[in-house]
Amino acid sequence: MKNNIFRGTGIALITPFNPDKSVDLASLERIVNHVIDGGADFLVALGTTSEAPTLTAVEKRQVVDTILTANNGRLPVLLGMGGNNTQAVIEAIKAQDFTGIHGILSVVPYYNKPNQRGMKAHFEAIADASPVPVVVYNVPGRVGVNLQAATCVELAQHPNIIAVKEASGNLQQIMEILRDKPVDFDVLSGDDGITQPLMALGATGVISVAANAYIQPFSRMMNAMMEGHTDEALRLHYAMLRMNQLIFADGNPAGIKCLMSQMGLCQNVLRLPLVPVNEKVAIDIAEEWKHLSGLLRSPQ
Repeated sequence: MKNNIFRGTGIALITPFNPDKSVDLASLERIVNHVIDGGADFLVALGTTSEAPTLTAVEKRQVVDTILTANNGRLPVLLGMGGNNTQAVIEAIKAQDFTGIHGILSVVPYYNKPNQRGMKAHFEAIADASPVPVVVYNVPGRVGVNLQAATCVELAQHPNIIAVKEASGNLQQIMEILRDKPVDFDVLSGDDGITQPLMALGATGVISVAANAYIQPFSRMMNAMMEGHTDEALRLHYAMLRMNQLIFADGNPAGIKCLMSQMGLCQNVLRLPLVPVNEKVAIDIAEEWKHLSGLLRSPQ
């Protein structure tokens, strides 16, 4: 049996920047402690939300080292290691120091648009090369191709592929994976807004953008689902629903950085080609945060 430790509330950590666009390692350390104190179950370093494509190799090492130091062994850490050149990913895995790293998150190859056989061979080669377990990341809206349910279930047979982060938004596809997968293979939500419904269908966790900011209600919702308290989970799901939409209304991680800057967790700075959210979205996020904070404080 596979041993998947990536369950519950995972955080796709942002990379905070200073006004001069340099990496703000002090704020990153503060964010790691913020999410751990708020109830996170695992951390994701160098995922899409981290703006990893705009980080240099040196900066990536600094980011990972800062996360590992701040974490201090408290939670499992999943490291983003993907690409559209299979051999290059394998070479990066061979060169990586996995001290403190418990698994890798690897995205479906982008731009060159492999077919299903190509995707399967790609992930099998990565899983064969990796000394730590692999979580497959399906996000067709970003990569241009979709890892179909049948292919995902085939990959689930590999002893070193333990889970899929499903961000297709296709409930029929996700249900087919949940129906057909081996018992020791997990499905993680890749969409904050439908995490509660996916948990009800059989998912075992989430890799969340939203929980960078409002970790406490998000982790409470996840714990309520895992403990069978569906009424409380639904209350929190609907309380967060509009904010879950707003933080993606003008791109990710622009929305979550806007909110986190309003909360004093980081500066509202991104690296090109990403830019901050437009003024209307920023105002909407600020107003919704006041509303959401009030809902979460009020007795139920």
